[in-house]
Amino acid sequence: MTEKKDDMPEVEDQLNELPVPDAGDASAEIEALKAERDELRDRFMRALADAENSRKRADRDRREAEQYGGSKLARDMLPVFDALKRALEHAGDDVRTAAPALIEGVELTQRELINVFKRHGIEPITPEVGDKFDPQQHEAMFEAPVPGTTAGDIIQVMDHGFMLHDRLLRPAKVGVSSTPKA
Repeated sequence: MTEKKDDMPEVEDQLNELPVPDAGDASAEIEALKAERDELRDRFMRALADAENSRKRADRDRREAEQYGGSKLARDMLPVFDALKRALEHAGDDVRTAAPALIEGVELTQRELINVFKRHGIEPITPEVGDKFDPQQHEAMFEAPVPGTTAGDIIQVMDHGFMLHDRLLRPAKVGVSSTPKA
């Protein structure tokens, strides 16, 4: 206990040796510290905002990857659907009577492919003859004047289009009526 009392005069001497700032230096130092505090606060707030923006961007990228990550595979599967559709369209009555099990197998395969598409958010765009041409969903393959139609009517459907959620995967390929000649 006596040792601590002996140390006290040394501490008091050290404190007395410290320079006492005058009022002008103290206010300048306070202003400098306030400016430094404000700068650090601004940098902190910017860093916090950057971190929040990065989190939001990563969350959006993750959601898009979940929804649209398979778009390349989906696009590569569309010709399979087209081939099955053409096979069924071109199978005549003689083939249907000669090989009904084959036709049924192709139909089942096409239905299963459509079910897989639907499970993954792929919906067909199936325009009908007489519908209006929509450049957001249709691709005009040709234009021809057809009596009894108006300009912009679909006159033939070559291939179905497909949407992946809210994005166009492939436009429907159609023929469009031009203004009929009088």
